[in-house]
Amino acid sequence: MSEAGGGRGFGYSVPQRAPWSLVAATAALCLVSATSVWTAGASPMSREEKQKLGNQVLEMFDHAYGNYMEHAYPADELMPLTCRGRVRGQEPSRGDVDDALGKFSLTLIDSLDTLVVLNKTKEFEDAVRKVLRDVNLDNDVVVSVFETNIRVLGGLLGGHSLAIMLKEKGEYMQWYNDELLQMAKQLGYKLLPAFNTTSGLPYPRINLKFGIRKPEARTGTETDTCTACAGTLILEFAALSRFTGATIFEEYARKALDFLWEKRQRSSNLVGVTINIHTGDWVRKDSGVGAGIDSYYEYLLKAYVLLGDDSFLERFNTHYDAIMRYISQPPLLLDVHIHKPMLNARTWMDALLAFFPGLQVLKGDIRPAIETHEMLYQVIKKHNFLPEAFTTDFRVHWAQHPLRPEFAESTYFLYKATGDPYYLEVGKTLIENLNKYARVPCGFAAMKDVRTGSHEDRMDSFFLAEMFKYLYLLFADKEDIIFDIEDYIFTTEAHLLPLWLSTTNQRISKKNTTSEYTELDDSNFDWTCPNTQILFPNDPLYAQSIREPLKNVVDKSCPRGIIRVEESFRSGAKPPLRARDFMATNPEHLEILKKMGVSLIHLKDGRVQLVQHAIQAASSIDAEDGLRFMQEMIELSSQQQKEQQLPPRAVQIVSHPFFGRVVLTAGPAQFGLDLSKHKETRGFVASSKPYNGCSELTNPEAVMGKIALIQRGQCMFAEKARNIQNAGAIGGIVIDDNEGSSSDTAPLFQMAGDGKDTDDITIPMLFLFSKEGSIILDAIREYEEVEVLLSDKAKDRDPEMENEEQPSSENDSQNQSAEQIASSSQEVDLVDQESPEESSLNSHPESLSPADTDNAASISPSEQNSNPTENHETTSLDGECTDLDNQLKEQSETEEDSNPNVSWGKKVQPIDSILADWNEDIEAFEMMDKDEL
Repeated sequence: MSEAGGGRGFGYSVPQRAPWSLVAATAALCLVSATSVWTAGASPMSREEKQKLGNQVLEMFDHAYGNYMEHAYPADELMPLTCRGRVRGQEPSRGDVDDALGKFSLTLIDSLDTLVVLNKTKEFEDAVRKVLRDVNLDNDVVVSVFETNIRVLGGLLGGHSLAIMLKEKGEYMQWYNDELLQMAKQLGYKLLPAFNTTSGLPYPRINLKFGIRKPEARTGTETDTCTACAGTLILEFAALSRFTGATIFEEYARKALDFLWEKRQRSSNLVGVTINIHTGDWVRKDSGVGAGIDSYYEYLLKAYVLLGDDSFLERFNTHYDAIMRYISQPPLLLDVHIHKPMLNARTWMDALLAFFPGLQVLKGDIRPAIETHEMLYQVIKKHNFLPEAFTTDFRVHWAQHPLRPEFAESTYFLYKATGDPYYLEVGKTLIENLNKYARVPCGFAAMKDVRTGSHEDRMDSFFLAEMFKYLYLLFADKEDIIFDIEDYIFTTEAHLLPLWLSTTNQRISKKNTTSEYTELDDSNFDWTCPNTQILFPNDPLYAQSIREPLKNVVDKSCPRGIIRVEESFRSGAKPPLRARDFMATNPEHLEILKKMGVSLIHLKDGRVQLVQHAIQAASSIDAEDGLRFMQEMIELSSQQQKEQQLPPRAVQIVSHPFFGRVVLTAGPAQFGLDLSKHKETRGFVASSKPYNGCSELTNPEAVMGKIALIQRGQCMFAEKARNIQNAGAIGGIVIDDNEGSSSDTAPLFQMAGDGKDTDDITIPMLFLFSKEGSIILDAIREYEEVEVLLSDKAKDRDPEMENEEQPSSENDSQNQSAEQIASSSQEVDLVDQESPEESSLNSHPESLSPADTDNAASISPSEQNSNPTENHETTSLDGECTDLDNQLKEQSETEEDSNPNVSWGKKVQPIDSILADWNEDIEAFEMMDKDEL
């Protein structure tokens, strides 16, 4: 799924119907015929172990779904850390992320067909009854057209598809009379006013009750939408038309796709990320396969599979040829400019592109799918989860992970295509990581920071709609599923639509508009299923041989394809000058700059300004090298600004009954013991007296040998640290005195010294906002003895400790969400809150996307930045690589995070209830091996 996040799914099978058995349709046959080819790349997994893992997936789904139904329903989503539902308007806005919430029990609708896939037919029947009884689609709320379509409309249609299947089988749903379909039709008509534009592209948002552009609608003034938002409608809208006979839905979705195709960049055949819905002008002209575009490509191919219209396949193949020509730099997939596709638009990748290997499987292009998937897996093994974004040298760019299912999806389809048990082991790793790092007593919590292991109070509906579906299917045999999955195609949200819709209610004229826009080269198109003997050589180690060179790509070796290798370099010429090597005093470097059209200007204040005029370059290749050099210099300048910021730290509650399950991201101090260079500090906590810590402590015996809790305010942080250190404390935690402050809405906070020498402070000091600090304070009130671990990142939980004592749950005020580390600014508070000398420093990361015109680009790094340190060294063509382990340990990266999360005070569970939940959780775990805990 694009933007707000979710995912996409791929149908891997089609019915036997000619004459359109092109690559998309017959990819299913390729998958089936290839399943027995690769069997020696990894040790085969026994039927018993597959069943065990499948049962484990079922238990995990029960844990997530059961907690949603108990603690959150009828709210849209579960907040798994505070054990309550997320209702829009009852907690501070998270921005665009909340556009998915419409007060229509989103998670329940999104989970309907998952229940059937997991063979929970009784639960499915109960869930359908709840939807029909409780869900209201006429709420006065502004929602995303895109999210509502793929999650709610798709969920209703998927539920209807499997309801009629079960009814035909004669055991369940005998009372069902197309009620879900009628709800879907009602919702479809509510979405139609969004298409009231001159282009036919829909508005990005609509009010479910009042529509568009009415005063009470509070929407309809937007001018831009993302390509995926407008191009990911055809499956659901066409299915709605085919189910109901109302052709208007398919007509509107086709018109939007036709307009996007017409507006593609003709020379590159690429589309941009954002488009003006009125003029059709591209607003963002970068192009890739990740966020903002992803499911547009997916739906072109699947629209052909479901609807049998050749024009959709022709468009997809045209785009795919451009993607592989410009964007694919195996194993990487890097955004480029649609007008200058040989130039990379950015040097990082987002997590949503993890769906693309699965789409390549459906296309029948297996080798690059294996390569990209393996690269992503190596990143996951490094960080336990796939960060929201990571750089070309595999450093964390955005540290969040909202439990996205795209990688699991591609893993499933690669296993279906290859039969290689290696992918079963990959799936097993995903299960273990989810249980070890994301599982909490009330569900599964998104990761706020994959580096520290801290949590976010968030469990998106797509986690239940997709993740468990793909993981279960990965380990399931055909007899484990109560219906033939090959009779359905997956939507981008993994909802199931029956393939027989292709021959139902065909009232739409299938005008082939593709040839009106371009001269097509049919040699680029695969009109038949590739021969598996050619696609998959008779070598059982074929897939392994593709993966092997990528095994150490994250840790030890330079990634391939990071920089385009120009013809001149391949012929033996010197590689272009890299920004990391540039020295303003080197005459040879100045000559190279001149050749690239880059001018160097020494400013009066001592800074150096670089300006590029591509027209002054010696050649077009030199001009491209110059623009790339400018891009690198911009990024280095941004990185060096970030280097001034310390990375976040972790406070982990390790005593009974928490056992390390509660992880809070804490702000660091610029003085005291550096936890990144020394062993973590572990100890029981005690409140200091006076609580502000601004004078000599009156209870030194209480804090002796413990970690002191002190309140922010009234004096310098360093003064507080000295006072608790003199009382014998081994560490300190400063808790914000601003009641209600939270890492969900505030940037990472750093405590600075008092302007004096602070070398005398030798204990670690960390900062917690009020919301996170209250978790520790409430734990003290409930349990008295509370032990915490202060460290640079969360440590693995100790299963032996959990088994020694009777496990129980966090207290009722528990919130494991961590500090917001990816924000638009980082605050360095030089003194404490109420100090008269207080000041702050904010850094705003610069855009990494250069203009796509020939206009001059400029940057003004300081002379000290002209020779950046090795910590920010990027991968070079001559084989020099950064020590990525040191980079990941030492560098803190922050970017704007559009997903802040604020909890609210409704339906807080009493501690006894949560303890009971956790006991049930532990009992379920005891059914598994101890090493699964």
